Amino acid sequence: MSFDVPDDLQYLESHEWIDPATGRVGISEFAQDELGDVVFVELPSVGDALDQQDELGVVESIKAVSDLYAPVSGEVTAVNDALTNEPELVNEAPFGDGWLVEIDFDSDDLEATLDSDDYRAQIA
Repeated sequence: MSFDVPDDLQYLESHEWIDPATGRVGISEFAQDELGDVVFVELPSVGDALDQQDELGVVESIKAVSDLYAPVSGEVTAVNDALTNEPELVNEAPFGDGWLVEIDFDSDDLEATLDSDDYRAQIA
């Protein structure tokens, strides 16, 4: 199966993505497919400080409970509150309405992330 891996995003080996232009974070299409139907998402609060690779939340599906990790260090500036009542958005639009948080971050942290080609190779 082929998964969407947008070229303008950076990725973690643990399948989170970050948009370098906005600091928006989510999980990849591959990750949501592996999880199955998402039924609950726990996220940090606006203003929380995160270090790169810190746990930033939890996603629970009918198959598993998985920790979510911060792709960068920084302060949480927005949380996708829609996921409280509609966690299925993570499945339906992992790169759109299913985003998780936005983080104000230092671009130097992106050096530890994967570009789209490296991430595609990882999930192949």
